Amino acid sequence: MEQRKPNPIDVLVGSRLRMRRLMLGLSQEKLGERLGITFQQVQKYEKGTNRVGASRLVAISGILNVAPSFFFQDDSKLLPEGVVNEPDEIASFLKTSEGFALNRAFAKIQDPVLRRKIVALAKALAGQTEDPDMPAPERGNEQRI
Repeated sequence: MEQRKPNPIDVLVGSRLRMRRLMLGLSQEKLGERLGITFQQVQKYEKGTNRVGASRLVAISGILNVAPSFFFQDDSKLLPEGVVNEPDEIASFLKTSEGFALNRAFAKIQDPVLRRKIVALAKALAGQTEDPDMPAPERGNEQRI
């Protein structure tokens, strides 16, 4: 008997589940306990061998602290023709502890020039030079930091 290949969407959901679980440092066993299933079932979900039902996906989303849409954000080529799936980068960023802490600290900075310099520093560290969405700094008003 020929073994059936997992559906690519099930594999995508499973890989996103695994990625988020590992990001949180949660074992398959602990996730399974919280869901009321075995760790083997979690393994099957992560491999895409078993399909995750809608209610189970919502339960997993709650445990992993992400929206159910998180599990479908990675690969738009799996979606039907004409469907647009743009990941919400800001929401994903703010769901990380680093993103949340950075956002809180950045929001407390009152000086707009200093804020722009911090953005420039972050871009330089990330290897990005210019962002068309970011307004150009006003010349003559910069302060040295």
